[in-house]
Amino acid sequence: MNFLILLVFIIVVEAVGAAIGLFFIPGEWYAGLAKPPFSPPNQIFGIVWPALYLLVAIAGWRVFTRKIEGWGLWVGQMVLNWTWSPVFFGLHLIFWGIWVILGAFVLSLAFIATSWKHDRIAAWCFVPYAAWLGFALLLNVSVWWLN
Repeated sequence: MNFLILLVFIIVVEAVGAAIGLFFIPGEWYAGLAKPPFSPPNQIFGIVWPALYLLVAIAGWRVFTRKIEGWGLWVGQMVLNWTWSPVFFGLHLIFWGIWVILGAFVLSLAFIATSWKHDRIAAWCFVPYAAWLGFALLLNVSVWWLN
């Protein structure tokens, strides 16, 4: 039973992330923006996000099935994560994208702190994700500043 729930978590997180990524592609608008020198090529995002989403799904599954603290934080950061691309790439609201990703970053840190007490594996699964969100936040702020 737990394996099936894990599979559902992985499929939903990966599928929603992929659908959002396919629907809200960077496109010409993003290509025309000034970007900082540390901005990675667009292809990197297609490699990094599926790996991070796998870890995020595992963490969510662990707190959900164990009924431990952190479930609300996990859901909240997923909603914000999935909201960022429509706000940034879809609506071209760079400034508001900062606030969306900042919220996801803060909730991911809160998830790590909360789940650390009860499930260190779930917490560790979020460490690379939180690091990437921090980098994405810096990138978002830099793009806003430069444009």
